[in-house]
Amino acid sequence: MNKHFRLQFFSIMLLAVMFSATAQQNTSQIAGLTGPIFEHGEAQIVPGFTDEKKWIRHDLWVETAFDTDGDGKRDRMHVAVTRPYQTDTEKLKLPVVYVTSPYFAGVASNIEGLFWDVKHELGETPKPRSHVEVVRTGERPIISNSHIKEWVPRGYIVVHSSSPGTGLSQGSPTVGGDNESLAPKAVIDWLCGRGKGFTTPYGKERVKAYWSTGKVGMTGTSFNGTLPLAAATTGVKGLEAIIPIAPNTSYYHYYRSNGLVRSPGGYLGEDIDVLYDFIHSGDESKRPYNNATVRDSELKNGMDRISGDYNDFWAGRDYLNDMEPMRAALLMSHGFNDWNVMPEHSYRIYKAAKEKGIPSQIYYHQNGHGGPPPMKMMNRWFTRYLHGIENGVENDAKAWIVRENDPQDTPTAYEDYPHPEALPVALYLGAGAPEKGGLSLHKKDAQGQETLVDNYSFSGAVLAQAENTDHRLLYVTPSLLEDVHISGVPRVTIKLASSKPAANLSVWLVSLPWNKGRNTKITDNIITRGWADPQNHSSLTDGKPLVPGEFYEVSFDLMPDDQIIAKGQQIGLLIFSSDREFTLLPKPGTELTVDLDGTSVTLPVVGGAASFEKAMVQP
Repeated sequence: MNKHFRLQFFSIMLLAVMFSATAQQNTSQIAGLTGPIFEHGEAQIVPGFTDEKKWIRHDLWVETAFDTDGDGKRDRMHVAVTRPYQTDTEKLKLPVVYVTSPYFAGVASNIEGLFWDVKHELGETPKPRSHVEVVRTGERPIISNSHIKEWVPRGYIVVHSSSPGTGLSQGSPTVGGDNESLAPKAVIDWLCGRGKGFTTPYGKERVKAYWSTGKVGMTGTSFNGTLPLAAATTGVKGLEAIIPIAPNTSYYHYYRSNGLVRSPGGYLGEDIDVLYDFIHSGDESKRPYNNATVRDSELKNGMDRISGDYNDFWAGRDYLNDMEPMRAALLMSHGFNDWNVMPEHSYRIYKAAKEKGIPSQIYYHQNGHGGPPPMKMMNRWFTRYLHGIENGVENDAKAWIVRENDPQDTPTAYEDYPHPEALPVALYLGAGAPEKGGLSLHKKDAQGQETLVDNYSFSGAVLAQAENTDHRLLYVTPSLLEDVHISGVPRVTIKLASSKPAANLSVWLVSLPWNKGRNTKITDNIITRGWADPQNHSSLTDGKPLVPGEFYEVSFDLMPDDQIIAKGQQIGLLIFSSDREFTLLPKPGTELTVDLDGTSVTLPVVGGAASFEKAMVQP
């Protein structure tokens, strides 16, 4: 090999190393090209990508494999692209951050009468509700401006699409039906060179994603967080990572609890058909067909608002049942005090993903609905799985939990969730109604029975603070001598009898004394909650009317939590019937009688029974 050839050879090899993703070099300095920059395993803001006026923005329609609006043609999804101009001038290829939503083109503004009337007897057919028409908003080619300022300057292309039957996307919303999984799959197929994109809704002129590397990540919050999971359950190639934020992972768990008809917090009377009306912003000419075939047939016949039982309809809208093909790396995010999309939604998918061997992390904060992981976490996740940078994120802590007094961007790292040292601790009831009974580690026999009278006029918060009332049962521990760390899923077993064939059952785990006033924190009072239909005590799919006066054992999980209950507080188990924030509201008067000897609550306590006993007993 002569000297000149050797110099050329080593120059080429050096350039190859410099261009290597794993070398984590600033590619913008190589041959005058602009490219991503990586430091400490994170994509950095690249000056050449920051000029918004130079971003290329355009829209198109991607063909799907289904026809849900009955026009005999495959539905096409409206897609918008935002990318650095260097994807044209320098033929730069970049990975994609993809966000899809039913909300981009507007939602129902007039919601009067949209919700179901919840004031009726259990098992009674509810009165018909009103329907609304969504007035479509938005302009082409920009579907949304979300996420672009965060990700385009860091070397990503951001893609948005409207989900079926919303905005300029064709088809019909199904609220969890198969088309809402297959629609983002089609867009990802197009981004990876396998699908068909067109310049117009019905035309034949093709558009290709020549600027895409074929590596796609998805994120979004609430419904927008559900759809990344929906896409991932198809196993579509090219979807490498998802970051769902407060996602609804099962429409049954969103609108029902253990056989009980239950509304999401803040939306009393909402159900799956209400959400359909709320988002249906698609082509006005297609709406009558969609309403007849989806809302007034599939949803109406499947949702069963009378019994609340789990059935095939709900099973088909539970993404846990569809996870077998899933391969995308999963970073979950949720709030422990999210009473809209409750924290069980994320936990059940995170647990299943881990069991499948999918790279997984979970981030929990202590606040309510929404709240993404810190940008550093999201950046490391997408840098690893979309850019291919070996930053070791898969070896990071599996669980990141924001402690009670910390800001949301400073979570504490834990080996996993639930805390690996959390063990089940059973607590037993001592008589005390209509005031407060006891809650202790040691079971006392012959505690007898105590009765509450249903009355939705009193909220759970009022019942928890009442010194004396017939409308709830409340059992409390002694004041804690040390902090108690609860991490995981509490479970209650209640032996009860009802004076009527049907009754609501609501359970709150509370921290007392109740803190009121300007400085109250969201973690101060409600630890966690749960609801159940006693008619489903032995079967979630086949509830049976109760025999008045006969006792039944009802066992169910409360919502997952990770909370440190401060010393000086008491842990209370609050049992009542109708929850005015969440359940149907029958006329007051139903009596629930609880057999204290057959009732207990099990808490997942870090350190187990020894730790809990130490917090309750003087040394």
